[in-house]
Amino acid sequence: MRTAIETVDTLASELANESHTLSEQVFRTIQSSIVKGQIAPGSKISEPELARTYGISRGPLREAIHRLEGQRLLVRVPHVGARVVSLSHAELIELYEIRESLESMACRLAAERMPEAEIEALRNVLATHERDAAFQAGIDYFQQEGDYDFHYRIIRGSGNQMLVKLLTEELYQLVRMYRIRYSATPNRPHQAFKEHHQILDAIAARDGELAELLMRRHIAASRRNIERYYQNAQGA
Repeated sequence: MRTAIETVDTLASELANESHTLSEQVFRTIQSSIVKGQIAPGSKISEPELARTYGISRGPLREAIHRLEGQRLLVRVPHVGARVVSLSHAELIELYEIRESLESMACRLAAERMPEAEIEALRNVLATHERDAAFQAGIDYFQQEGDYDFHYRIIRGSGNQMLVKLLTEELYQLVRMYRIRYSATPNRPHQAFKEHHQILDAIAARDGELAELLMRRHIAASRRNIERYYQNAQGA
């Protein structure tokens, strides 16, 4: 028979686990809404409103908000509170310059280090992308994360743990947010898919130099796409 202390410890543990689960659910929900643009860039995050919406206490909610700040999806503004990140044009170009440099390096390393089974799995990922209804219609590129993300798989295939941490943890959701935002530009989905196949062929051929060059060109093309968007917006 359990003692009173053991019972209290058990209840405390169960409450802590429940709190952690709620925090994780809210974290994932808000993260998805920000990345997909359902919560607009620059929007103020109201803790009381979120607490009411999700039926969660302020403690687990603040834990979720802190994690979103760590992913750079939320920024803390003095005297205002947390807001959804909204990068300026210059900041966004800087982000893509970082991607261009680091992801191209990851691609070269992946060509040298990825096991054959992982390369075959990457081909299956592209086959999944090609079957996507929005892609078939030419209006969007497949936007699932993690193992269904072409870039994510290549970064992890680099085998460089510092690169993996930076690009699939610290900056990953911020990059996804802007990849999703600009992926529906006319003609870009099918062109990006073609570039992905060329990169994969270079990795499969174990040609690290070519794989690095193709990834650099691929991300540079995305950056130019963003620059054209801003130029058109200014013209309008």
